Amino acid sequence: MSGALVSVENLTKHFAARPGLFGGGKGVIKAVDGVSLEIGAGQTLGLVGESGCGKSTLGRAILRLHEPTSGRVVIDGTDVTALASGPLRAFRKRAQIIFQDPYASLNPRMTVGAILDEPLVVHGLGDADARKRRVAELLDVVGLRPEVAARYPHEFSGGQRQRVGIARALAVEPRFIVADEPLSALDVSIQAQIVNLLVELQREHELTYLFISHDLKIVEHLCDRVAVMYLGRVVEEAPAAALYARPLHPYTVALLSAVPEIDPDKKRTRLILEGDVPSPSAPPPGCTFHPRCPLYAKKDRPEICRTSAPGLAVKDGPATIDEKEPGHRAACHFAGELS
Repeated sequence: MSGALVSVENLTKHFAARPGLFGGGKGVIKAVDGVSLEIGAGQTLGLVGESGCGKSTLGRAILRLHEPTSGRVVIDGTDVTALASGPLRAFRKRAQIIFQDPYASLNPRMTVGAILDEPLVVHGLGDADARKRRVAELLDVVGLRPEVAARYPHEFSGGQRQRVGIARALAVEPRFIVADEPLSALDVSIQAQIVNLLVELQREHELTYLFISHDLKIVEHLCDRVAVMYLGRVVEEAPAAALYARPLHPYTVALLSAVPEIDPDKKRTRLILEGDVPSPSAPPPGCTFHPRCPLYAKKDRPEICRTSAPGLAVKDGPATIDEKEPGHRAACHFAGELS
């Protein structure tokens, strides 16, 4: 993709599992297992999937809030995975995160003004008077009055706290923001306000987003491209319009079939997946989705699904499958046969 601001190449993040109750050996939890993707400058990539698939871990590993096990991340021309602690701190002015829980992510002992002032102090941006003006400006940008700077987080509603979290992410004028399920803790009526705010800020500040969410309707509205994760891997990636019009991977088909349809005249056939999500410490061989895949069962359990792992086309990685359609990639040996 030309003009990519963010490039992720074969990124992995593995965690050591604790010993079992009866003294079993330590295992490895493959939370992120070889993800490659790109995000164009000024675009929004939506990242979706079931709980526990590795979405939040991927977002944090991209920013090195979790140290990657292997792989490479380039943001705005900088190889983030190669930075030492000092340069990494300086780099954080260009890449920030909006956390899922706006209350847990704000220090309850600090006023909102102090919370917004802190990143300015850390990065040496301005004297006390300049920082005070910047705090007032940030509050105004996210739709809050400057006088609320003297209040504490518990004095705000959930939507107002998330606005503070967005203001904090904007404080150092980043180019790239990971929005880690920023709407899930909010009422539906407030979610629309925050979505509109994110869109407006992106337009005014030329921001690039990685938008992590469970809400497929909001992702369709907000995102230019969508990547679907399953068990630590991206299994499908495409422009949002193409993916919603014709998903190619059976897992994506199942996810979209669960989205409620507002129009009563439109009927959607529900595709229910059977079985539980496998453990990321012991993923199935071959295609990790095959034990739950309705297409695998329908086609009389072809051996290739059990023995050969389909990949997404990447520049230098171990991928084995090219684009199924222009700009539309799917890690499935029989992609599109359920669409």
